[in-house]
Amino acid sequence: MAIRKRDMVMRRFAALLLVSLLCGCSALQGTPQPAPPATDRPQEIRRNQTEGLQRMGTISAMVRGSPDDAQDAIRAQAAAAKADYYVIIMVDETIITGQWYSQAILYRK
Repeated sequence: MAIRKRDMVMRRFAALLLVSLLCGCSALQGTPQPAPPATDRPQEIRRNQTEGLQRMGTISAMVRGSPDDAQDAIRAQAAAAKADYYVIIMVDETIITGQWYSQAILYRK
């Protein structure tokens, strides 16, 4: 009798845990929003602002310095590619201290 009760409690707990995890995943995805008006320079946008934009491709940069230097390199490459917008996917320090690697996706209107 005690084993059945414990199994039932575990099943309910597992179901509750699964529902809470799935709700947490949906909270991470923002509702789509329009991208800001295009300007003469590429603008960094969030992933939920990419709806309706044309994907141009991806770029990457590896620089020595700081994370800001990696973002500046991405911004310069986006301008050279004549992109309207870009989404930085990652900025991470490599195994070499002070060397940063970054990736971004380019978009146009």
